[in-house]
Amino acid sequence: MPNLPSPLQHFPPGELEGVGEDTWLDVIHKMEEVYSKLVTDEVELEEKNAQLEQSQQFIFSLLSAMSDVLIACNQDGLIEETNAALCELVGRSEQSLRATPVVDLLADAQSVQRWQLAMYHAASHEVAVVELNLIDFHGQVVPVDMSCTPRHNSMGRQVGRVLVGRPLGELKRAYHQLREAHEALKLAQQQLLHSEKMASLGRLVAGVAHELNNPISFVLGNVHVLQRYATRLTRYLEAVHRLDLPDAVRALRTELRIDHLVGDLPSLMEGTLEGAKRTADIVNGLKRFSNASQGEVTQVELNAVVERAIHWVQKGTAPHFEIHWTHGDDCYVNGNAGQLLQVMMNLIQNASDAASAEGAKAPQLDIHLAQDAHNVQLHFADNGPGIAAEHLSRVFDPFFTTKSVGQGTGLGLSISYGIIEQHGGHLTCANSSRGGAVFSLSLPMLNLKR
Repeated sequence: MPNLPSPLQHFPPGELEGVGEDTWLDVIHKMEEVYSKLVTDEVELEEKNAQLEQSQQFIFSLLSAMSDVLIACNQDGLIEETNAALCELVGRSEQSLRATPVVDLLADAQSVQRWQLAMYHAASHEVAVVELNLIDFHGQVVPVDMSCTPRHNSMGRQVGRVLVGRPLGELKRAYHQLREAHEALKLAQQQLLHSEKMASLGRLVAGVAHELNNPISFVLGNVHVLQRYATRLTRYLEAVHRLDLPDAVRALRTELRIDHLVGDLPSLMEGTLEGAKRTADIVNGLKRFSNASQGEVTQVELNAVVERAIHWVQKGTAPHFEIHWTHGDDCYVNGNAGQLLQVMMNLIQNASDAASAEGAKAPQLDIHLAQDAHNVQLHFADNGPGIAAEHLSRVFDPFFTTKSVGQGTGLGLSISYGIIEQHGGHLTCANSSRGGAVFSLSLPMLNLKR
């Protein structure tokens, strides 16, 4: 509270003589009231000054934090207030910008015309949005999307304009980042849907494989028994036919084509057996597809897995397939060696099939291994015809294949995709600019301390 003198201090005791006591008491009482009111008013004034300082500091912090440029000008277009964003853009201090015409910051006559038109609309209490070209501190032209609004005083009278805007370069960068984020979100959604589809399909085919396994076992078992029976029947008929049979029996033998029937039995048995085995292979593929997560998880060195896959494919179905591969630095992943070998063999075999198409040049495959601090990537690039654009999105779908009937089940890439996903990695495909297809897989790498 202010330290004000008491009103009684102005009236020494000697000066009160000759005046009624009641009168002086009233005067003193009134002066005490005035004194108390004066103290109260001074306290309120100090509080209002403190509030005003807080408000000014708050407004200043807002203006300083704004990334958009701000200009407050009077009716004549002279700058009265601005913020740090504009000062940084034009390379001038706030003090030097005050009383500067806005047109002095503009880069060309077209911007001056747009500014004058915006001032006209603001004079009619309208909000105008205009693109102005400013000159930055390097002398470069910077397009800024400005919003021009009228500014009023406490009496409601228009006293100037307020311009707020952001350089279009920042807006374009923000839009580009938003578009990238949107594309990443769409890709993540597609991967999520695909993973959910694969999981649902895995549960379905597990039941189908179980149901098919029993009848296939019956067929295989019965065919093997029939082969033994056919052998015995053939020996018996040969013995019977060596006998001197009646003419009626000989005629019936010819009519029923018994010799032709007995001669066809072995090929029919072999065909049935081959079909049953192929069906069993399909069922086994379905079981692997639905149970790809099973298996022991260990530390697996990928170079060794790739070399083993190359060895088995070249020793088996593709002895003349030329594969370019160089053993890289040892890199380990956490996974199942058998499942990863299955993936590598499938990718190499598919590349051999694609590159060995009729009329194609000598089939070749380039396998490249790369690694960074967190992941290892393997790229399988063949010199085949590539993948048709309409097939790229379906390559990993179960039962989808472009091979001839009987040449593929369409499960290999689906199983491989599921195995890599379960190992925490990704498997993708694309067409190379040099021709041919490129399959790329990425797996999280283990950083083993030596």
